[in-house]
Amino acid sequence: MSLLYDYLCAANRFLWNGPLLILLLGTHLFFTLRLRLVQRHLPAALRFSGNGEKKQSFRSLTTALAATLGTGNIVGVSSAVALGGPGAVFWCWVTGILGMATAYAECYLCMLHRKKNNDGTLHGGMMYVLEHGLKRKNAGRLFAFLLLIASFGIGCSTQAGTVSETLSDIAGISPVFTGILLVVFVGYVILHGSDAIRGFCSRLVPAMAVLYLASCLLLLILNHAYLLPSLRLILSSAFTPTAALGGIAGGSFLFSARYGIARGLFTNEAGIGTSPLAFTDNKKSSPEQAALLSMSAVFWDTVILCALTGIVIVSSLLRTPDLATTYTATTLTSAAFSLLPCGELVLGISLIAFAYATLIGWSYFGARAVIYLFGTSALPTYRLCYLGMVFLGSVLSLPLIWEITDFINACMVLPNVFALFSLGRDIRPPKN
Repeated sequence: MSLLYDYLCAANRFLWNGPLLILLLGTHLFFTLRLRLVQRHLPAALRFSGNGEKKQSFRSLTTALAATLGTGNIVGVSSAVALGGPGAVFWCWVTGILGMATAYAECYLCMLHRKKNNDGTLHGGMMYVLEHGLKRKNAGRLFAFLLLIASFGIGCSTQAGTVSETLSDIAGISPVFTGILLVVFVGYVILHGSDAIRGFCSRLVPAMAVLYLASCLLLLILNHAYLLPSLRLILSSAFTPTAALGGIAGGSFLFSARYGIARGLFTNEAGIGTSPLAFTDNKKSSPEQAALLSMSAVFWDTVILCALTGIVIVSSLLRTPDLATTYTATTLTSAAFSLLPCGELVLGISLIAFAYATLIGWSYFGARAVIYLFGTSALPTYRLCYLGMVFLGSVLSLPLIWEITDFINACMVLPNVFALFSLGRDIRPPKN
């Protein structure tokens, strides 16, 4: 088992620090140009997602965000700044901007190739694009299988482990008790079906986002004297070498770009092909509307949340450089929040809420794979297995699961990007 873990670690380091970064960033740039800067339609996407008359569209958006706004958005930015320097924040932000074009493209294709069941329900996703758009049924089945396995990994056991660890640190709660609680609370939502999941996400995601973003804004107010110096440092260190700040690495262009781009690509999942699953069953959305909503999810996930987290970390370290010497690379966000009264408690609650949302959102994604592979009759069995993995993730240390999931995500990128380029001629930018 240890040998498998070592091989997976080596494979993931190679893939996510080299070939996949180039492939995904190149894909983002290509579709940004191919779709004539589709990002300029973001205001229209934000108006559409906030329209009270488009309730189903808002539920689709919040379901997508529930799955992508995981703990990696907080912990991942922390490690990117620690390893790549302050300039990593800039490259993460740029990757989010460019990734909106890829998110638009993959959702547009998934809307074009979705299928209607006998009961009138719509189903879509990259597996349908591969089977019906490219006539590669085996590729579609492989993508769906990888998606199913990923739902048990990054969408389930790893998030449950984060909740367990956080509750243990904050309140000394036993991992077994945490696992039981999570099974009850997650099960209460997902066993009621897709509508319950989407309705729950539409309530939880805005609430947890407001809590976290409000805390970040309060920290920026407290750090206001260091805000402009932080922005200057982030921009300058994105292109030129800088000295170390506190206990974090001095940033070179190579390291800043490497860690910032990697974190940006990994957090928003643009290019992996998962986000469109939240939008393809909306009967009232056109391909352009659904694709714009998918694009806006990347905006909220990476352009806003990850960038804001990065600025909070850098400004807090400028204000109190000694913080970095007492925290690890993955806990710099905790260092920043420790400057707020009860800040670490607020961050802990945010981490739990983000992980819980991801548990709910990814159960929906995994269910789409089950429907494609086995039909709707297999959903009850899948949901029980999912709850079993929630419990196991709470009580076990699962570094191997993290590595397996990273590798599976890498495998999902390849057929997804292949389909995007093969059928790119069918993708149309929004009408002006």
